[in-house]
Amino acid sequence: MGGGHGHDEPYYLHAKHMYNLDRMKNQKLTMSLGVLTAFSIGVFVPIYAVIFQQKKTASG
Repeated sequence: MGGGHGHDEPYYLHAKHMYNLDRMKNQKLTMSLGVLTAFSIGVFVPIYAVIFQQKKTASG
């Protein structure tokens, strides 16, 4: 039991090249869409949750 690495070691060594943002195609477009999507989810999910909760409370 060598510190939690074991036979998965090649995967961890390979993973540092997984998010190579410098060589990504359409980098500006992709990153803009990703940031916009994450921001939208972060804004609309709490708003929807509050509205849903208030409707539930009002109908009860």
